Amino acid sequence: MIILMGVAGAGKSMQGRILADEKGYAWISTGEILRVLVTGKRRQEMLEGKLLSDAEMIRMIDKVLDLINLNEEFIFDGFPRTVKQAEWLMDQVHMGRFSISAVFHLSSSEEVVLQRLKQRGRVDDTESAIRNRFDEYKAVTLPIIKDFRTNGIPVYDIDGAGTPEQVHDQIVAHVQ
Repeated sequence: MIILMGVAGAGKSMQGRILADEKGYAWISTGEILRVLVTGKRRQEMLEGKLLSDAEMIRMIDKVLDLINLNEEFIFDGFPRTVKQAEWLMDQVHMGRFSISAVFHLSSSEEVVLQRLKQRGRVDDTESAIRNRFDEYKAVTLPIIKDFRTNGIPVYDIDGAGTPEQVHDQIVAHVQ
């Protein structure tokens, strides 16, 4: 499994699609899954930049994993986002369900992210929602990167501010 991590707007989904198409990997984008499956009040909260609970997210991911061949390389885009999700993922690795071949941490400045997401034009890309996502990312998701390194998982820091081609070249340099 390859994991793409980064704040919304860092380019995870674009890079996930490009890599999946190029290598023939399954691509699991939590953002795409959530936009399709989450409805009602939870959807409204999501549009405001709030994350689903760990239990909800893990349950959804677990179901999606049942649909793909876990013996083949696949890409996780946007999961895990919390320590609890990362712990669940590492438990799955320790149980032998799958392995993590690399984590790519795409980083971009808040200014770059704001500009990209405003241009994207989605309903949930208001300035306040974007700032909420950035704050949540720094507080909740960034610590996971350190945990992956501590557990011996290869983590590659990628400058997500470049063109899609430049970012892709950085990632492919580390993919076997």
